[in-house]
Amino acid sequence: MLKRRNNLLMKSADDDDPMSVVSNLFDVAMVFAVALMVALVTRYNMTEMFSQEDFTMVKNPGKENMEIITKEGQKINRYTPSEDQSHADGTKGKRVGVAYELENGEIIYVPE
Repeated sequence: MLKRRNNLLMKSADDDDPMSVVSNLFDVAMVFAVALMVALVTRYNMTEMFSQEDFTMVKNPGKENMEIITKEGQKINRYTPSEDQSHADGTKGKRVGVAYELENGEIIYVPE
């Protein structure tokens, strides 16, 4: 009888709650998700998106699916150049030349 009484006294209220396991799993999943997002941001060098500085980035330069991404303040603009591209504001753009970066870092622009 003494053994049974000790077992009942040592038992806490958390031992009876099956939802405590689910909450622990949720915590682990949230830590994993945050770690995955941080790993993706650092892998694809997207840390500029979170800085306060303005920047311009060219994605897939010289290819058909090339994109120019600019950040001005809190606004991020994406531009996909093509021969005949219409925007919502009615402006059109076309390719006017090619820029080459040399090994020493110098950039040369060649108009078409």
